[in-house]
Amino acid sequence: MRAHPRRHAWRTRAVTTAALLVAATGLAAGQAATAHAAVSCDVAYSTNDWQGGFTANVTLKNLGDALTGWTLGFAFPGNQQLQQGWSATWSQSGNQVTAKNLDWNGALATGASTSIGFNGSWSGSNPKPTAFTVNGVTCGGQPPANQAPTVSLTSPVSGASIPAGSAVPLAATAGDDGAVSKVEFYVDGALVNTDTSAPYSYPATGVAAGSHTATAKAYDNGSPVLSKESTAVPFTVGSDTGTASIVASATSVSVPEGSSKTVGFRLSKAPTGNVTVNLTKTGDADITISPSTLTFTTANWNTAQNVTVSAAQDADATNGTATIAAAATGHTGVSVTATEEDDDGTPPTGEHVENPYAGATGYVNPDWSAKAAAEPGGSAVANISTGVWLDRIAAIEGTASAKGLRAHLDEALKQDAANGSKPLTIQFVIYNLPNRDCSALASNGELLIAQNGLNRYKTEYIDPIAAIMKESKYAALRIATVIEIDSLPNLITNLNVAKCQEAKDSGAYVNGVRYALDKLHAINNVYTYIDAGHHGWLGWDTNFGPSADLFASTVSGTAAGFDSVDGFITNTANYSALKEPNFTINSTVNGQTVRQSRWVDWNFYVDELSYAQAFRTLLIQKGFKSGLGMLIDTSRNGWGGTARPAAPSTSTDMNTFVDQSRVDRRIHAGNWCNQSGAGLGERPQASPAAGLDAYVWIKPPGESDGSSSLIPNDEGKGFDRMCDPTYTGNERNGNNLTGSLPNAPLSGQWFSAQFRELLKNAYPALP
Repeated sequence: MRAHPRRHAWRTRAVTTAALLVAATGLAAGQAATAHAAVSCDVAYSTNDWQGGFTANVTLKNLGDALTGWTLGFAFPGNQQLQQGWSATWSQSGNQVTAKNLDWNGALATGASTSIGFNGSWSGSNPKPTAFTVNGVTCGGQPPANQAPTVSLTSPVSGASIPAGSAVPLAATAGDDGAVSKVEFYVDGALVNTDTSAPYSYPATGVAAGSHTATAKAYDNGSPVLSKESTAVPFTVGSDTGTASIVASATSVSVPEGSSKTVGFRLSKAPTGNVTVNLTKTGDADITISPSTLTFTTANWNTAQNVTVSAAQDADATNGTATIAAAATGHTGVSVTATEEDDDGTPPTGEHVENPYAGATGYVNPDWSAKAAAEPGGSAVANISTGVWLDRIAAIEGTASAKGLRAHLDEALKQDAANGSKPLTIQFVIYNLPNRDCSALASNGELLIAQNGLNRYKTEYIDPIAAIMKESKYAALRIATVIEIDSLPNLITNLNVAKCQEAKDSGAYVNGVRYALDKLHAINNVYTYIDAGHHGWLGWDTNFGPSADLFASTVSGTAAGFDSVDGFITNTANYSALKEPNFTINSTVNGQTVRQSRWVDWNFYVDELSYAQAFRTLLIQKGFKSGLGMLIDTSRNGWGGTARPAAPSTSTDMNTFVDQSRVDRRIHAGNWCNQSGAGLGERPQASPAAGLDAYVWIKPPGESDGSSSLIPNDEGKGFDRMCDPTYTGNERNGNNLTGSLPNAPLSGQWFSAQFRELLKNAYPALP
């Protein structure tokens, strides 16, 4: 059900760049008219070079009659070799290179352009082609004059407030028609650092309290050298003269009778020495706290320390209350109200905690559990919590074979009552935007933008879901919602697909997500997590920052702004490895970065954990709250079994080293459907790593991603060739085999063969 759309120009900047622009018209005067289109063309060719290799980006503009197909030709002037290309069918014979259009970019109206590219190798030197042909007609011209670089300061944001004692995060993006030689960072006009390679950043320490401005200045490698300075960005640094304070993770906490909860405490700023926080409790004698003192140092002042709040079993039917006061010398104190939830049968009011998975048990979907338990060895995982997918309007009420929303919530109440004092978290996937999953077919939905889809999404889908979830009897449940996978990222990477462009132009995706957030965030015990793709989709710098900007602009337009989002989720229903243990993005082979390998392909991330943590940092810089939590779907990214490498490769060849070392055994990172060799990943757990709320199983193992062949259905689900194991691929997976398992049913339906393979290849291995 998880598509893997990729931007057609996702390749990133390399260490050095060189550029050549060739532009001309190419139809000879007096040429006799024929039945063929008159060709006149403009070609821009630029490269990002590194030692022994380069990435070329080519933009073809049609200046003549409309074209229904095109073939670009040029000759390498040196010993360059074509390695792999995208957005065209590339080939090389001798030094002659040709690129033929694909189905989606063959038609070029007069004045229209298309961008294509490739990776290549060179030795000695890498001179640029000097002439190009389109459909056999020569394009020519002269390179333009050297242009000044472009530069933009991306951090801090305008008006940012930096805590006293913290480093000011300076970051910039820069580009040039040649190469950026360096980027300088200035605070109040004074140079504080020079960075010579992307990504350009520097943590400026020792900036005094008060108002400041930051700028970045980029320099090219031309002669003479040209430079450009960014617009100044104002920011402030907090004053150290004010009184520090104690910060609590919540101002109130409800504790079930006979149980306990935790409240975290930390300091607002770094102290000069050890600080002892004293905690006192007044009020109901049945409510107690432990410990009564906390010690913070210069090293752990910003890390919350938990205090356990317990409510003893009593004979009355009263919801007792107590006040917990935290005080420390030289610090403003804080108070937390604790309320005992009496167990006389009255449902408690749900509180909104920072991490809904912490201290909670997970809901076990009986529908999925029964299917898992029926498989050989399936009982080992049949009681693990998985996501419930509300992937069409009918799923709200349920079907003969699957429970509806209310039935799941009622079952959750029963499980909650049986599991003791711990709260229960139940997970739902909100997944029915009009033009859903616009770049794929296997998981297309029932609603279309052109057929009043957005209005139906609001009134027939989101409104009924919100109405059921806010019923008072469900208030004690923690309801985690995953908001519209494969939606907003498609607006960054796949606008060449008509349905995605329609989703952007109409505002349907953005407005639909905002509406869902407004409705669901208004329910106190509902938690919202937006889908943030995965590292093999958004990990390139051309996708990473723009995606964060789109998330920020979308969420800031909701009624509650950034507060309407509890976190983001990555790798939903995908297979990207949680951790690559045998190499990192900084590993090198013979002095060459692994980013140059075919597998990594200049991505900035090699696994999902590093991507999720880095993306969280960027999102907070964009305005999201500091307590933002990340989820990673680990249901099918274990990659265990006999094919899992036990140690790094000893090969000195770059591609061999990476291919023999990586635990992700897919043929290509662009493969996403029913992957052969995949295994169950880390079991769900709360707070597994810094910045993460939980590892979760949102995609229920054993549910198909899509059918291996066309299967007629009334759910709007199409046949995507990426689910066909005989398909030799497309530009999104490097024209490789799909690696899909055969004989798969429709997405969401039970696929026994896949489940058994996931069990066999589980990592960590099942007991």
